[in-house]
Amino acid sequence: MGQILAGDIRKGVTFQVDGGVFVVVDFLHVKPGKGAAFVRTKIKNVMTGAVLEKTFNPTEKFDLALIERKQMEYLYSDGDLYYFMDVETYEQLPLTKETVGDAMNFIKENMQCTISLFEGSAFSVEPPNFVELLITVCEPGARGNSAQSTNKPATLETGYEIQVPMFVNEGDTIRVDTRTGEYMSRV
Repeated sequence: MGQILAGDIRKGVTFQVDGGVFVVVDFLHVKPGKGAAFVRTKIKNVMTGAVLEKTFNPTEKFDLALIERKQMEYLYSDGDLYYFMDVETYEQLPLTKETVGDAMNFIKENMQCTISLFEGSAFSVEPPNFVELLITVCEPGARGNSAQSTNKPATLETGYEIQVPMFVNEGDTIRVDTRTGEYMSRV
């Protein structure tokens, strides 16, 4: 595995420091008039999601961290475990609720997801950017009531609650942007 100097880090670079694996969210090279130059960074722990602000000497060296991203299909859940299958090897990977996190708000059975792994351990699940999900619970929209807001709550087949326009009804399938958790359109 290669190394990287703090002075060479950029957004998206993944490296190891203090026993953790971090991805660079933001960085700034600072060269004050007096004193030594330094690199101010905002880094995110890929395992825990914690974001830290750290300052490094530009000559500090770190080990690069190779993050593997695999396409996997969600199969089913059994208690607190969620089973995903590697679409190339057909191996099954059970993941905990902590690992899958909020991604399960948008994932249904047989859906393809991107799983990120470091040294064989999965640490994040990404649903596709856009998914189509069925509305299972939704109040009918009141016609002609312009005093009401233009949105109403609806529950998706995954159990996630979302705000939808008044014309959307129970039984409709809608397109959702998984990055924002927002309604896009009726399908």
